[in-house]
Amino acid sequence: MMKTAIVAGLALAMGLSGCASMRSARAAIVRAPPTCQDVTIPIYFEPDAAQLTPEGRRVIASQAAQAKRCLIESVRVLGLADAAGDPAANLELSKARAASVTDALMRAGLPGAEFDLSAAGQAGSLTSDGKIQPVRRRADITLKLAKPE
Repeated sequence: MMKTAIVAGLALAMGLSGCASMRSARAAIVRAPPTCQDVTIPIYFEPDAAQLTPEGRRVIASQAAQAKRCLIESVRVLGLADAAGDPAANLELSKARAASVTDALMRAGLPGAEFDLSAAGQAGSLTSDGKIQPVRRRADITLKLAKPE
């Protein structure tokens, strides 16, 4: 019985020491410096809409907060639309999506950087067999980032 208690005590001590090393490893990961690598983030919209969804606002706020730790060299926002509807209306919709995302980035406190806005409308929104690609209802944000000096 004494032998069982000693073995159990050793197992418990080993387990607890493992937890301590896990906590210190976890803390190191949480405190890791930003990587400051270029990133492209898609922001999706409802059909025929340029208004950000709650999820889109959360993604923009999160990315802006992460980017603040880096030197932001440039920001590119490309508005896209699917092929449903009038091509001219889709071009305007993709412009409105790019503007909506850019406005949200600025409101999220993204530090001053060169912004490049563009819109592709429905260009490229059909597959090779003529099917509409609904994932084109988005704006893509490309952040060109560098490590702070």
